[in-house]
Amino acid sequence: MHVHILGICGTFMGGLALLARAEGHKVTGSDTNVYPPMSTQLEEQGIELIQGFDPSQLGESEDDAPDLVVIGNAMSRGNTCVEAVLNRGISYTSGPQFLAEHILKNRWVLAVSGTHGKTSTSSMLAWILEYCGYEPGFLIGGVPQNFGVSARTGNSPFFVVEADEYDSAFFDKRSKFVHYQPRTLVINNLEFDHADIFDDLKAIQRQFNHVIRTVPGEGKIIWPKESQAVTEVIKMGCWSEQEFYSSSADTGQAGWSTKLIADDGHQFELFFDGVSQGTLDWQLIGQHNVENATMAVAAARHVGVKPQAAIEALVKFQPPKRRMELIGTVNGIEVYDDFAHHPTAIATTLQGTRAKVGEGKITIILEPRSNTMKSGVHKDTLAGSMALANEAYLYQADNIDWDLASAMNKAELPVKVLYEIDEIVETVAEKAESGDTIVVMSNGGFGGLHQKLLKKLNAKQ
Repeated sequence: MHVHILGICGTFMGGLALLARAEGHKVTGSDTNVYPPMSTQLEEQGIELIQGFDPSQLGESEDDAPDLVVIGNAMSRGNTCVEAVLNRGISYTSGPQFLAEHILKNRWVLAVSGTHGKTSTSSMLAWILEYCGYEPGFLIGGVPQNFGVSARTGNSPFFVVEADEYDSAFFDKRSKFVHYQPRTLVINNLEFDHADIFDDLKAIQRQFNHVIRTVPGEGKIIWPKESQAVTEVIKMGCWSEQEFYSSSADTGQAGWSTKLIADDGHQFELFFDGVSQGTLDWQLIGQHNVENATMAVAAARHVGVKPQAAIEALVKFQPPKRRMELIGTVNGIEVYDDFAHHPTAIATTLQGTRAKVGEGKITIILEPRSNTMKSGVHKDTLAGSMALANEAYLYQADNIDWDLASAMNKAELPVKVLYEIDEIVETVAEKAESGDTIVVMSNGGFGGLHQKLLKKLNAKQ
C-alpha cells in the first residue's frame, strides 16, 4: 500500500512514517519544514519527502494517487493538499487512527498520558522492557537516547505509546489517545493545557474519561493518588484494575511510594504496598523524574517485569533529548536544553536543578512558544514558576499577544524581556561566569539560540 503523510516532519507523524515503512508499505510525505534531523531519519529509511503542499504530490489521476493519505492534526481545511484529497475522493485517515488500525491491532498497548512527563516516562518504560528482554515496539514524542529513534515496531506483543490528549485531525476532534485502546494506562498528572482546543480543565477530563472507558476490565490504570483532577476523572467511571502512586512521606501505605535519599532525586528508595523494592541511583534529577520512574516501574510490573529488574534497567537509562539535556560546558558554565513550556513543568525542572546546584546561579532563557503560552492563559502563574532561578530572560516574539514585561511585575527574581534572540545571547553570555547553570526552555528550535549561545561563550575564552 502507498501511504502518503501530510505533515510528516512532526515527531508523531515522522515516527508513524517509520512504523508504516517497517510494516512494508511504500511511504511518502510532505511538510513545510523538511529539514534535519527528522528529514535525515526519514530519508535513511527510504521515505521520499516533499517540501510544501502542492497537490501534484497526490498524482495526476486515480491510478497514480496514494492508496491512503494520513492527515496530520496540524493540517486544516484550506490546505491545498487537504482540499485535493477531499475533492478527488482519495481515502484518508488521521495519524492516531492509522496507528490503531495498522500497528496496534492485537498488541498489548502500554499508553503513557498526562499533562507532563509523557515523553520521559514512555522512554523509561520502553527501555525497561527492552533491557529485560521484551523487545517492545514504541512511538514516543521525542528521541530516547537508549534507542536513537522515536519509533519502531518491535518483536513482541508489547507496544509503548506516548498518549497525547491533543486532537486527532481537523475531521476528528477526539484526543489521540482515544484510538489506542490500551491494556495498561498510565496517567502521570492532569492540568489545564492546550487552550487552543480545550475551553477548560473539564473538557480535558472528559477526554481522559473517554480513554479510561476503552481500558478492559482486566487492564490496569496507574495514577497519582494526590491529584484532584485525576481523582475526579476516575470518579466519572472506571471499570479496570487500579494502582496508585503517592508522593506523601508515608512509605507504608498501599500502592507505590518513594523516599528520597538525595534531595535532588538522583537517589531514592521505591516501595510497593509498604515493602521496599530497592534503591535507584541514577543520572536524572528532580521529584518529577522520581514520579516518572515510579510510574514506568509500575507499568512494567503489569506485564511481568519485577521492580528490582526495572530499577536495574533505569540505572542505565539515558533521558530523551531536550529533557534537561546537557548540550555543552564552557569554562565551567553548563548549558542545558529543556522542553518545559508549562508553569508546572518549569517549576519542577527548576526544583530538581536547584537541589543539584545548591547555591549556584541558575539562569533561565524562556521562549513562551506553545499555543497555550502564546494565548496568555498562564501569564499569571509564569513568574511564580521561575522563583527558584536567580535570573530569567524571556523572548517576546511577534506572535505573542500579551505583554510579557507587565506579567513579570511581581516576579521574585530579576526578569528581562527581550525582542531579539541575538540580544538574549549577547546579554547572557556577557554575564555568565564559571559555576553558572543556564537552562534554555522551549518546545521549539528557538531560532538556533542554543548553539549561538555556546558559540558566544566559547568566544569569551
